[in-house]
Amino acid sequence: MAIGKTLRQQIPREQHALWQPRSDRRDPIAVLEDSNHDRLSELIPIRYGRMLRSPFTFLRGSAALMAYDLATTPSIGVQVQACGDCHLLNFGLFATPERNLVFDLNDFDETHPAPWEWDLKRLVTSVVVAGRENDLDDEESEAAVRDCVRSYRQHLREYSAMSPLEVWYNRLDMDSIIAMAPDEKAKERREALARKARGRIIDNLFPRIVTSVGGRPRILDQPPVLYHPAIEDLDAIFQEGLEDYRQTLSDERRILFDRYRFEDAALKVVGIGSVGTRCLIGLFFSEDNHPLILQVKEVRRSVLEPYTEASHYDNQGQRVVMGQRLTQSSSDIFLGWVRGRHGRDFYVRQLRDMKMSLPLEAVTAVQLSRYSEYCGWTLARAHAKSGDGARISGYLGKGDKFDRALGQFALAYADQTVRDHAALVDAVNAGRVEALLEDD
Repeated sequence: MAIGKTLRQQIPREQHALWQPRSDRRDPIAVLEDSNHDRLSELIPIRYGRMLRSPFTFLRGSAALMAYDLATTPSIGVQVQACGDCHLLNFGLFATPERNLVFDLNDFDETHPAPWEWDLKRLVTSVVVAGRENDLDDEESEAAVRDCVRSYRQHLREYSAMSPLEVWYNRLDMDSIIAMAPDEKAKERREALARKARGRIIDNLFPRIVTSVGGRPRILDQPPVLYHPAIEDLDAIFQEGLEDYRQTLSDERRILFDRYRFEDAALKVVGIGSVGTRCLIGLFFSEDNHPLILQVKEVRRSVLEPYTEASHYDNQGQRVVMGQRLTQSSSDIFLGWVRGRHGRDFYVRQLRDMKMSLPLEAVTAVQLSRYSEYCGWTLARAHAKSGDGARISGYLGKGDKFDRALGQFALAYADQTVRDHAALVDAVNAGRVEALLEDD
């Protein structure tokens, strides 16, 4: 902590308030087009269509652009295992192997060792952009940012006083979140969210996306977001990769996996930033016909890598899995990776296991602040697991100087996001890029 405190002399905490795009900043549309390299061309218009809807959806789909910008901002030189795409909707609920419902980070496609500031600045920017979309004024949104950063700062100090094992075992479960509800109405809302999350399991999903063809279970085509691509011998290619994936599981989980038989595979369009990458789902059944659906998601190099250092992992799927295990409090038992044909890397997880992002529509200023506090708390634990939390904590201190600085940064970069979103609107209107607007 003492070393961290001395770093304030090199980079005063007030400097983090600054955001000013460089005079030679790249055209944001060119950055997005570069990130489309090797994506499925027929799906790129869906990606742009989803980003077009609002500045918040643009922010979600433009992690590469913000990484480019964050690389120019002040950093004290302390690295953590960064999420890489740290915004409000990449936190949420999911089930642990013990069937507890926890709140944690839940998207790691861009995870990579990087400065801790980058995750926090992306998170607080998303708070302001989400606040504006809910008609909150900037004063209310900035207050939510300060609450988020204060939570990060205070909890990081607590984690710095713990042993590494205590930090590793620490988790934020839904029962605790419910118990911390400030009033009965908030408690009821949290209990309803928990019930909804516990209903998001494969047994409830597969009847809606699985049909029977010739007596064999088949994934139901729902183009353009779920369909069987025109790839010859897709099932054979999928099964070919399963054995390599199986080798990345621990022995006891291989035995569990072997109790399921493969039935079908299809391509599924997911998210915003991931649209156009190759994401498949595989349908499996046990001997007694209990379903299992695995998601096999293509992953490329992290958007952070060009501004840090090369990944230690040759397989980018392994990078994602190891980063997830390092930062999450608990991870999917079927996490694994595989290299497919043509050298593309994938990671594997269950498609749905009580996984749910919390809805941000129609949130009040108070609700946004409370949710942002939990996100800041969760990010502090993730960073404490993988980095020098004490040094970061010493730099941040006990006062609110850094909190206020990031409030100013978040407002400024939210303005940048609005400008970049407008640039995408102009590009679509000018015919420079094609966008497909889906039916809600």
